Amino acid sequence: MSNMPLIPYATTIHVRDNCLCLHAQRAARALARRFDLALKPVGLTNQQFSLMMALNRPEPPPMGPVAKLLAMDRTTLTAALKHLSARGWVSIEPDPKDKRGKRLRLTAEGALTLSSAVPIWIDLHGEIEAGMQADPSILRRGMIEISA
Repeated sequence: MSNMPLIPYATTIHVRDNCLCLHAQRAARALARRFDLALKPVGLTNQQFSLMMALNRPEPPPMGPVAKLLAMDRTTLTAALKHLSARGWVSIEPDPKDKRGKRLRLTAEGALTLSSAVPIWIDLHGEIEAGMQADPSILRRGMIEISA
């Protein structure tokens, strides 16, 4: 028998029932599955939808602010962009103000794909919020507070 103290099972139950990280991960996975399924007819995943929405700006953003908004490192963002670029939905252009930087632009085809996905997102998002007993705005504010 080792000298390691045993963690009481009551602690395991407490963590299972109260861990913000566990519940956030479970909720994120459940939401991702629902949005992935809903967005599949337009050829997008929920991550791709969020990335393309982050690019839907009057001026093409640099990679840094997009990575920060999506809580991604640049390597992960670059990998996600490759697929969208290969499909012709996003272009990665040199930054005219910083030759080492890149600007990210939705192409016309990307904007068309995104605009066909938005009504799907609106419908499913409304359905999810309507089915919640908790106030979604409180949950949203809490998540924003944690991730800020």
